[in-house]
Amino acid sequence: MSTRAQIRFATRETGVNFNEHPDAIHAQFYCHSDGYPEGLGVEIAESLVKYGKITNWEIEELHTRHGDLEYIYYIWQSPGPEKKSTWISIFEDNSFPGYNEDGELHPSKLNKCIFVGKPQKLIEKYGNKKEYETNQVPKSRNGLPYFGV
Repeated sequence: MSTRAQIRFATRETGVNFNEHPDAIHAQFYCHSDGYPEGLGVEIAESLVKYGKITNWEIEELHTRHGDLEYIYYIWQSPGPEKKSTWISIFEDNSFPGYNEDGELHPSKLNKCIFVGKPQKLIEKYGNKKEYETNQVPKSRNGLPYFGV
């Protein structure tokens, strides 16, 4: 199952809090899989800190909205000579609520801000967790995969 996310670029402005959705964005991208903070979040932060490349993003129209997103990322930057630092906000969207085992509707987590900070802080918080690597095949002493017999 894919972890879908939107990445939105916003301008840092006086009076706009990083833990709220801004009124205006300037660019928007869609990521179909690995959109969780330990994956896409760290990838975004590392690209800002280490100038790395990011792949698998789709450019979207600014008005495009999805009903099945799990995360929305805002990359806050300032134009011009101000040279304010870049910040990242992560919202757990989950606007498609879904159902539990008893058939009861889960409430939506729309607009729940789970992270605000500079790229390095995001790397420190989520960079070591990489949950998607927990199902790797164990290695033998010589470094080759061990499948157990």
